[in-house]
Amino acid sequence: MNACMLIDFGSTFTKVTGVDLDNRCILGTAKSFTTIHEGILVGLNKAISLLEEKIGPRQWSKKLACSSAAGGLKMVAVGLVPELTSKAAKEAALSAGAKVMKVFSMEITEDDLDEISQIEPDIILITGGTDGGNKKIVLHNVAMIGRCSWKTPIIYAGNKSAKKEALKILESSGYEVLTTDNVMPTLSELNIEPARAAIQQLFLDKIILAKGIKDAEQVIDNVLMPTPLAVMKMAELLSVGIDKQKGLGDLLVVDIGGATTDIHSVCDGQPKSANVIQKGLDEAFVKRSVEGDLGARYSLLSAVETKGITYISKKLDLTTSETEEIIDSLTNNPSLVPEEVLDNMKELSAERLEAFDHLLAEIVVSESVTRHVGRLKEYYTPFGMTYEQFGKDLRDVKLIIGTGGPLIHSKNPIKILKCSLYKEKDPMVLRPKAKRFLLDSDYIMSAMGLLSESDPDIALDIMKNSLEGLIDNEGVEYGAC
Repeated sequence: MNACMLIDFGSTFTKVTGVDLDNRCILGTAKSFTTIHEGILVGLNKAISLLEEKIGPRQWSKKLACSSAAGGLKMVAVGLVPELTSKAAKEAALSAGAKVMKVFSMEITEDDLDEISQIEPDIILITGGTDGGNKKIVLHNVAMIGRCSWKTPIIYAGNKSAKKEALKILESSGYEVLTTDNVMPTLSELNIEPARAAIQQLFLDKIILAKGIKDAEQVIDNVLMPTPLAVMKMAELLSVGIDKQKGLGDLLVVDIGGATTDIHSVCDGQPKSANVIQKGLDEAFVKRSVEGDLGARYSLLSAVETKGITYISKKLDLTTSETEEIIDSLTNNPSLVPEEVLDNMKELSAERLEAFDHLLAEIVVSESVTRHVGRLKEYYTPFGMTYEQFGKDLRDVKLIIGTGGPLIHSKNPIKILKCSLYKEKDPMVLRPKAKRFLLDSDYIMSAMGLLSESDPDIALDIMKNSLEGLIDNEGVEYGAC
């Protein structure tokens, strides 16, 4: 048997997936807690043992991995104008599977440097100015960063006229610097691919070493990419397909995690009407957004704050003190699985915890998708009503795919996913009007994204067969692949 093992080093769990490449099927999956402090191999070997207990020992033709362990790929982006180069820098970082901790605009200050130091990013992406344009601000920012004692790897993707001087300042200050093409060479052009490639290369060369994942290379073939990039690659492959297989068309992927919620849209998202004008930079066909304050556990408090304790208590038919008790328990023990939470809180019933987790997932999905999609702004002209569109119009997207623990383990995932839909009462927010909902019930999107690097046809085939069509409470089925 031509068997392949796909590994995802997550912040909480290390997940392994066994694949039969000849028969294009999943052999089995297993997971164990990620062991950063004890050494990454401890958790990996336990996960592999659990997998082989299920399916028997195997000779693996290859072992490939992705990683979001130790906080994932943390980045800070420094740009010029918030709506232009700063946005371009953020888009480049997100497209590479990074978690953008903060975006700084205009001239950075001493306070900004202190904040960057506290963030402790893995990479700093410096942009600013179109080619041949403003050099003053980008060189000011380079000089400020050059004075710092911390020596985070830097990617320079700004004004090419300032590149030589910027490189000289940073290298003389002891930084390792990669230079690449400007992320915004002209005011109307977004060019994120060179920066995205540089981020991925730096991740492979340096970051996995710093996070202790390099140790795993003694038992695996390669750590290929950050986990969010693997999910993004699979989303794109599912949408557009390849020569041998059709894709599923325009889609939205909702990925709920313990700390963040990632949204991926694959569509052009351009204005659909003659009286709508696109404003700002063009949006990427494959777009990822990361909501670092919206998660099921580690970011629970900020997710709760979007609606408030009173709203949540009323929805769950609890007193405020009862709701606060649940929140305190989950906040103090964010890495615990539901069974362990219940063991720690004897007075908390499984039904109450399930209801709380479901409501929180609904809130997280609704808010994350609202932030991801575009919106319209109306104004009057002598020729009648006209609209400006900021961001992507996803109203024509007919398919939503859910992944991530809170969705996969939910008893009613379709109700959660429906929170991402277009609302007639809020028509200026360009959410999808989807009528088809699928679930990554085997939790293999990142694994198949990994496999797609070498075997895209097999990865797409397995992923399509794995996606589960969802059925709502009225028994209406929303179509599997």
